[in-house]
Order: sequence, then structure tokens, then C-alpha cells
Amino acid sequence: MFHHFHDDKLHKQGQGSIDRDDFYDLIKFIGRENILDAKEFFNRFKENKLKPKEVCFTFDDGIRCQYDVALPVLEDLNIKSFFFVYSSILKKNPDMLEIYRYFRMNFFIDVNNFYNQFIKNLDKDLNLFFKNKDKIIDETKAKYPYYSINDIKFRLIRDELLTDEEYKTTMFKMFDEKNFDHKQFYEILFLGSKHLIKIKELGHLIGLHSHTHPMLFENLSYNEQLNQYDENISILSKILKINKTDIKYMAHPRGSYNKDTLKILKDLGIEIGFKDSMTIDNEKSMKRINNSFLEIARQNHSAIIKMMNK
Repeated sequence: MFHHFHDDKLHKQGQGSIDRDDFYDLIKFIGRENILDAKEFFNRFKENKLKPKEVCFTFDDGIRCQYDVALPVLEDLNIKSFFFVYSSILKKNPDMLEIYRYFRMNFFIDVNNFYNQFIKNLDKDLNLFFKNKDKIIDETKAKYPYYSINDIKFRLIRDELLTDEEYKTTMFKMFDEKNFDHKQFYEILFLGSKHLIKIKELGHLIGLHSHTHPMLFENLSYNEQLNQYDENISILSKILKINKTDIKYMAHPRGSYNKDTLKILKDLGIEIGFKDSMTIDNEKSMKRINNSFLEIARQNHSAIIKMMNK
């Protein structure tokens, strides 16, 4: 599972990002012979013919750096991958997920400086909020070992303490403090229709990732979830000039889903879905790591980089 890449031109280095050389090294570490094209992985998965070391590459969120930095490497080595795209980035008012990340990575000394400034802008009792949260923090760290404790605490504040409007208000206040005009960065952060068409023409597979990439998709009602994927599949199929039924792949945004999600995806004809970790989630009543055809485990590239550096 890949997200962010950097280069010495347009895309700045940020938390968890890798460059072209890192990507080549990672492929060498895994073994080019073990990396299947997305279509081949999909077919072998359906036929239950995958071998233990066989993997595929997946790219989440429709981020422009993937096109500029990772795609040329994929083409050089003739690797065809999955690209999972949330569709609000293709509209005039994209979800702010990537904008917020770019802001905290590029307008502060480091990410911890951002976290400190963010907390200063809150009128909340964080000691009370974090009381009895030790178990959740430990479990999250075990599930996502590449997150720091400060990363986890920030995500808990964002996802559980603040409402969506409170989070947005706080971030936009910080935008003003830094004179940050977020609309200037849409083009360098997001894939556009022309990029998706090119990715498809090169033989890669494009799949669903919701419309707005909610932080906790599982907290949405059934109808809200249905609307998210209805819009996602409608926008992508129109851009790619294919039937909705031709899109059979997806990845759960932030690995968040529930039984309603799985039913909706089955009804849409999705035949393979990926989660974002290599763990068994007891809260989802999982019995194995790859719990169903819509719950295929993925290893984050950051974890693989750590393996390489040992």
C-alpha cells in the first residue's frame, strides 16, 4: 500500500514519503518476480491460485505525486497496479484531507510543531479526553507501527473529540495564521481526469475509495455509505468511459468499514476489497488476516522500508 512520494522538483518530502530511488530499492527487496500485475493478482485471487510470496501494488487517494514519481518506475519495470481514487478530488471542491496534510508537512518546522500549534488553537480539556485512552493508543500503535504516539493522539483528537466543523474551523484558522491559500495547491496535489485516463490506458486498474474519504466511514449510516460509493462509481466510470459494472476493485478509506459497507460493495458487484493493515480486528469479528474477499490485508510501504533498514 502506497500513498506519498517526493522528488527534487514539485513534490516535497513529507512524513512517510519516499522517492524514486527508495521505490526501486523496495521493489528489489520484495523481488520483481514476486510482484504480479493487478489484473493477474485479481484473477489468481478469484481462482485461489495465489502463492505465498505473490503480491500486488496498490496506490490510495488519487495523489498527483504517484503519477509523477511512482508511475514512471512502474512503467520502467512493467508493473501494472491498482489505483484507488476518492472522487471528490475530481470536482471543484475536493475533500480537504490531502490539503491538510500538505499544510502540516510544509508550513511548520516539523509535524510535531504542527501538533503543538494545533493543540494551542483548541479550547478543549485534553487531559480529560485522554484519560483511559492508553489501551486504544497501544492497540493503534500495534496495528500501525509506523505512526508515532503524537500521530495517534492527533488522530484521536481529530476523529473522536472534534466535530467535522470544529476540525475545519481550527484548520482554517491556522491557514490564516500562515497566509496559506489552499486552492493554489489543488493541481500539484490531486490527479485529474486526464491522469486517470492515462493510467487506465497504460493498463493499470482504477478502483473505488469512496467520494469524500470520510475519516471513520463505519460511523456513517447505511444510506450515507451507499451515497458515497454510488457517487464514487458514477464519477469514475464516466471519466474512464466504462460501465459501472466494469469497476470491480476497491480499498476501504483508512481501513474503516462495517457490515453495511460490505453489503453495499457486494451489491455494487465489487469482487475484491483491500483493508489497510496486516492485523486481525476483533471488533469486526475477524477470524483471519484476509477475512473475506472484501477484507484483503495490505502492508504499508513504510513498514517495508523499516524491514529493509534493519
